[in-house]
Amino acid sequence: MTHRTVEILSPAGSFDSLMAAIHAGADAIYFGVEQLNMRTRSSNSFVVEDLAKIGALARKHGIKAYITLNTVMYEHDMQLLKSILQEVKTQGIDAVIAADFAVMQYCKEMGITLHVSTQANVSNLESVQFFAQFADVVVLARELTLKQVAQITKEIKRRNITGPSGELIKIEIFVHGALCMAVSGKCYLSLHSQNAAANRGACVQNCRRSYIVKDAETNEELLIDNEYIMSPQDLCTIDILDQVIEAGVDVLKIEGRSKGAEYVDTVTRCYKEATEAILNNDYTVEKKAAWFDRLRKVYNRGFWEGYYLGRKLGEWTSEPGSKAEEKKIYVGKGTNYFPKIQVGEFLVESGSLAKGDTILVLGPELGMTKETMERLVVNGVEADQAAKGDKITFPIATKISAKDKLYKLVKA
Repeated sequence: MTHRTVEILSPAGSFDSLMAAIHAGADAIYFGVEQLNMRTRSSNSFVVEDLAKIGALARKHGIKAYITLNTVMYEHDMQLLKSILQEVKTQGIDAVIAADFAVMQYCKEMGITLHVSTQANVSNLESVQFFAQFADVVVLARELTLKQVAQITKEIKRRNITGPSGELIKIEIFVHGALCMAVSGKCYLSLHSQNAAANRGACVQNCRRSYIVKDAETNEELLIDNEYIMSPQDLCTIDILDQVIEAGVDVLKIEGRSKGAEYVDTVTRCYKEATEAILNNDYTVEKKAAWFDRLRKVYNRGFWEGYYLGRKLGEWTSEPGSKAEEKKIYVGKGTNYFPKIQVGEFLVESGSLAKGDTILVLGPELGMTKETMERLVVNGVEADQAAKGDKITFPIATKISAKDKLYKLVKA
């Protein structure tokens, strides 16, 4: 399988996460701007003015950058859509991810590469053929089995289905992250309950709450083993990734534009390592267990393998929040950098740090750095503990600033 190339596509909801994805080995990142993407409410989306920097960073580091414009589009969105697409073309963003036909048509007219979003719910070969007039990549519906995916990828090759680039259509699927209870993420719950359209990126996550189910006629409350009956556990395919790749998938997509840089770093590294191991025939039981342990430490609602192995119903989470085995606690911010000796200085603003603690530094330039404080220098003197108001210093290769935040990792 060594001749195969498989793209790792990582989420970027901030410059911290974008740099974390780059340093972790992502082949491409995807991001949203303004209010025309599916994470408008849950992440601090970039603005149009950020496109130049994002495009420049992607080219500098040799990765691809894709912008998500995958919400339902209304007539009043057209002017903003056109201005975003013009900037996308000007700044050399590699592709647009979309499900609305207006976006597809504009991309076709403007010569912008298009990827069809999972929001289009593409579930069969005929749909792939239809979208081939617009797109070079199709993200399949999340509800398909790997057997169905394999049938589609096999027929693409057999029928030589090509996109506007002249190359065979590539197939992309989600391999890790949050799953929505609705088919391919199309949901109207929050629209009906709070006039906040999930399909416009404003989901209020009604499904993540606990509910009591009552018979309307008898008023009898139904006993349900798991009260979070609409909140699926997160997708994790790390231990079936060989089957995913064997199904002919070209792009492995990681969910998580509203997650932190530490999540992006860990998940990207694990799937990058696993993919390389598979392509090099070195994908072992021991490695799978180690990757799974690392993935459990960052944000998750519990794991299952999705519908890929033929399950008819999802596995529901037993609690609404994260089951991550580690959590980060804010400690302080960057205050100075000494480039000649490559040492950063941080002001402790909250809590304390002790020798032996594991720290995270998150920032828009460095992405994420994680290390154990084997040596703690406090106010210029080696010490065992640092408290609020102290300044600590330690070696760090990337220049830091007040935008860089220091966290302590603790067991959840």
